[in-house]
Amino acid sequence: MASPATATAPSTSHLLKYKNGIHYTLATGLTPLNSKATAAWKNKKRTAKFVAAVMAPPQPQQRSPASTGSVKHAMTMTEKILARAAERSQVSPGENVWVKVDNLMTHDVCGPGTIGIFKKEFGSQAKVWDREKIVIIPDHYIFTSDERANRNVDIIRDFALEQNIKYFYDITDRSDFRANPDYKGVCHIALAQEGHCRPGEVLFGTDSHTCNAGAFGQFASGIGNTDAGFIMGTGKLLVKVPATLRFVMDGEMPHFLLAKDLILQIIGEITVSGATYRAMEFSGSTVKSLTMEDRMTLCNMVVEAGGKNGVVDADQITFDYLEGKTSSSFEALYSDEAARYLQEYRFDVSKLEPLVAKPHSPDNRALARECRHIKIDRVYIGSCTGGKTEDFMAAAKIMISAGQKVKVPTFLVPATQKVWMDLYTLPVPGGNGKTCSQIFEEAGCDTPANPNCGACLGGPRDTYARMNVPQVCVSTTNKNFPGRMGHKEGQIYLASPYTAAASALTGFVTDPREFL
Repeated sequence: MASPATATAPSTSHLLKYKNGIHYTLATGLTPLNSKATAAWKNKKRTAKFVAAVMAPPQPQQRSPASTGSVKHAMTMTEKILARAAERSQVSPGENVWVKVDNLMTHDVCGPGTIGIFKKEFGSQAKVWDREKIVIIPDHYIFTSDERANRNVDIIRDFALEQNIKYFYDITDRSDFRANPDYKGVCHIALAQEGHCRPGEVLFGTDSHTCNAGAFGQFASGIGNTDAGFIMGTGKLLVKVPATLRFVMDGEMPHFLLAKDLILQIIGEITVSGATYRAMEFSGSTVKSLTMEDRMTLCNMVVEAGGKNGVVDADQITFDYLEGKTSSSFEALYSDEAARYLQEYRFDVSKLEPLVAKPHSPDNRALARECRHIKIDRVYIGSCTGGKTEDFMAAAKIMISAGQKVKVPTFLVPATQKVWMDLYTLPVPGGNGKTCSQIFEEAGCDTPANPNCGACLGGPRDTYARMNVPQVCVSTTNKNFPGRMGHKEGQIYLASPYTAAASALTGFVTDPREFL
């Protein structure tokens, strides 16, 4: 179990707690001290005298500000990014600042509403602030015969042509997504794969999981149509600076855990409102060892804890991922050592076990092994949270190890066209040269579907894998509220790709250690 190597000087606003293998440090505006300094403080406590106030003697002449210079104000990564975007030397939590936006993303669900507000407020003939900084990605309700859903795609297409939007990833032939080279798939993964996510930048999107991009060390947050319409016309947004919660994860990652287990652990600990309008900063040796796709999984679900955004330090793993994806220059920013955190949580990852979030809330955490009696009707592997290449590789690994057929319908929905291609071309480690698609076929899974958001958000009744009747589903998605995947009486158990694949093989919620 990790020990609290860093503590904060005690005060009336300080509390150090330990619970369930996790150390909590609550502090308000305190400078971190090491354990020796804390011990010295305690030894001096008995004799120390506290001075309520000190007044300096009158100065004969006040120095001019120009000669004194500025005093450095320690900031978190989120504060630094917003300060730079606001052209300020420093910002503090709770301040409202106007920030310049680097990129705005919208899609087929919220795009029409955003466009409507933009035209209403700026004029029917108005031009967007920068046609190269707006990214429009149809991805939610694409492969459907629903007329309203199809109309939404038409609206964003017309607007993209009217405004000459450079990054519009269109789809015109829905009968075969491969006939549409510009079509990408799920917006959050497409943003990363197409080089729109860059350290130190500000990204807003009309989707709650825009926070996914915080994995790149940038400020990324979901917004509503009104704010997006304003950004379209001005390139700016008034933002309240969030305080930061710090999550330090150390220890060797057990071979049976994935990043989804880590974020379910955190959400289960702090609840779905525990990070309301807070930045969630992930650090520690475990986080440093994660791949970019794992880091995306962490940041993707901060909104399920109420978070404003999530961030991970940009490092060589980040830079290697971005190589060849973007020609834009960027500058990574990092939290100062003396930065002030509203609260700190420490986890010894080596002590954690595979988890699920039971219906009907992402914070309804339980050990997967404790739910082995839950009979399920289906498994869904997909979405921006659990439909990336590495997610499918993990699921395939379980099925290779089991060497048996799935016992319930198992739906596979790749996040993007690139992920879909990976399933058919990349060999799975330990699979004797077989690809994911071959392994899934042998296990009796459904054929990988068209890349899109699929049933994660329910969608029209003809959406692939939508729950149109009450069923129990183990899913790699992100939300399990009533009606989220279709039927309002459906029950959704959120889980990692390991746990989802293991459950598919048994027909019950299953701890993946049974196959690893």
